[in-house]
Amino acid sequence: MRLLLSIIFIFVTLIGPSAIAAEPYKTATWESLVPKDWDPAKEFKSLNLGSLQDSDPRATEALSRMKDTWGNAPTERSLDGAKIKISGFAIPLEMKGDKVTEFLLVPYFGACIHTPPPPANQIIHVVSKKPVDNMRTMDAVTVSGTMGLNRAESPWGTSGYRLAVDKVEAYKLPEGK
Repeated sequence: MRLLLSIIFIFVTLIGPSAIAAEPYKTATWESLVPKDWDPAKEFKSLNLGSLQDSDPRATEALSRMKDTWGNAPTERSLDGAKIKISGFAIPLEMKGDKVTEFLLVPYFGACIHTPPPPANQIIHVVSKKPVDNMRTMDAVTVSGTMGLNRAESPWGTSGYRLAVDKVEAYKLPEGK
C-alpha cells in the first residue's frame, strides 16, 4: 500500500494534479468545424438577393448553387480522429423502439427542418452504440465522442462529419450565464 501511495505521489508531482482530472474530450465550437480558408458566400457576393422575387429564375438558380456549395462544404481535417465535446440540437434519424441510435447534431434550433439546411461542415451525423432515451427533435444536447470526416446524405441534409458517441447528455448552460 505504501508503494502504491508513493507511486501516486510521484505521478502527481511530475505531471501535476490537473492531468488526473483532465477531461478526455476537447470542447469544440461550431466555428472550429469550418476550415479557416472557406468562404461559403464567396460566389454569391455579386448577387443582390434583395432584388430577387421568389419566382425569379435567378433566385431558383442561386438557391440550387447554394445547396450544391453547402452540400460540398469542406471539413476541418485536423478534427479527424479527435475526441471532442460539442453542444447543439438533435434531429433523430434511426430508432430502436423508442430510443435513438443515430441523429444529426446541428448548430441552431430549426436547422435542417427548414430549407435550406446548414452547410455539410455544420451538420454532424452522430451514431450511438447505446440507444439514447427520451430524445425528441430539436432537443439541446451535449455529445462527447470521436470525430470522423465522413460525408453522409439524409433527408435533412448532408453531414460532413460523423461522431462515434461515448456520451449524450442534456445541454446545461455554463455556470454564470
